[in-house]
Amino acid sequence: MRAAPTILHLDMDAFYASVEQASKPSLQGKAVIVGGLGPRGVVATASYEARRFGVHSAMPMGQARRLCPNGAYLIPRFSLYRQVSDVVMAMLRELSPLVEPLSLDEAFVDLEAGGVAFDSRTARETGERLRADIRAATGLSGSVGLAGSKMLAKVASEEAKPAGLLLIEPGTERELLAPMSVRTLPGVGPATGEHLRRAGITTVGELAEAGEDELVRMVGRSAGAGLYRMALGLDDRPVVAERDAKSVSVEDTFDVDLHDRVRIRGEVQRLADRCVQRLRGSGHSGRTIVLKVRRYDFSTLTRSETLRGPTDDPAVVREAAARLLEGVDTTGGVRLLGVGVTGLADYTQEDLFAQSLAAEPDGAEGAAGSGGEAAEAGGAEAEAEGATGARKAAGTPGEPEPSPERRWAAGSDVRHAVYGPGWVQGSGVGRVTVRFEQPGSEPGRVRTFRVDDPELEPSDPLPLVGETV
Repeated sequence: MRAAPTILHLDMDAFYASVEQASKPSLQGKAVIVGGLGPRGVVATASYEARRFGVHSAMPMGQARRLCPNGAYLIPRFSLYRQVSDVVMAMLRELSPLVEPLSLDEAFVDLEAGGVAFDSRTARETGERLRADIRAATGLSGSVGLAGSKMLAKVASEEAKPAGLLLIEPGTERELLAPMSVRTLPGVGPATGEHLRRAGITTVGELAEAGEDELVRMVGRSAGAGLYRMALGLDDRPVVAERDAKSVSVEDTFDVDLHDRVRIRGEVQRLADRCVQRLRGSGHSGRTIVLKVRRYDFSTLTRSETLRGPTDDPAVVREAAARLLEGVDTTGGVRLLGVGVTGLADYTQEDLFAQSLAAEPDGAEGAAGSGGEAAEAGGAEAEAEGATGARKAAGTPGEPEPSPERRWAAGSDVRHAVYGPGWVQGSGVGRVTVRFEQPGSEPGRVRTFRVDDPELEPSDPLPLVGETV
């Protein structure tokens, strides 16, 4: 624990939804829900306007639509979110060499290591300046927590939301934490919270009063000791600048169960190529190929194959994934597929025979969400992208999908030869509705076109702050 509040935690406010509102002027101040738009999609992020209706992340999209029928429901645009995140993270690294990103929109910063803060006054000034700089550079708001430990800094940023700053003075931790719910503490989820509630413990203060011995008896030695330390506000974890990625993976959830074996093989091949793109983008190679299959009854199978050396060759990953698929029964239908690579390295062993020299495949079978699921390098993004599952699978089994240029998902960027840049509000019955506006403009006009209009094309996202087109 530090004697000065020089650990900063930044959490961008409703990040995905805020980016969408900033890039689409007509949605500012409106309820915006980002996620998978199909029948099995879930909410990735909801704007604060949507949260007033009870919509929250990880909620099934169908439930969100019932709670907030007039909200704007949009697909996620991860390329734009990464661009904005890169800007924010670069600003944090200007403050200190010790920046620990937790996701695209969240990070810890050791201000003392950067020489920019040594006491409460300089820490607060740095936090306020950071918030103003982020607003100027991106047009977005972030909440800042400042404290003498990582745990308390994160608690402070949560209490500061939205668009605020809270500094916890060292020595006031227990007084601040005492009335808060036990769910405030990291690692206390619904199950642990309910277990503690049944024992009459609902606040952090009651947790501290229970004592370490009682908590150990209730939840076990490791968890009990950890809970007691957190209840006292004790946390001596350092800010770690780099987190080594353990794995890279991609997955898609399908609106309609896949039954056709040829179609399933094609999807696995496509996922393998996407996985390799991410692998190369992160500067890694990997030795173990993982296939994930969630079947019609929600049971999840994982199969893995370990190569003799690390690879980033798409052909090797495709062939390994195809071999793994051969050992999986998909007769009843498949609702989710995923391909991942683990055992990451920062070099590649050029081995043309790697696929034939692979070790014997090994696998694990269990309920949905069981062990063996490959975690995405970058954490929260994987959770969001896997949750949204924005892939369509309707149609006749084996039928080729329509050209991506003719699929107009709500929220996607487009450009018209006459009217310029805009975004898709919706499509159906052969028509697509587009609102023509861009970041910084006035709310734009809405026009409707045929889905095959040759003058309408998909487009890359425009920057949130900068020159208009």
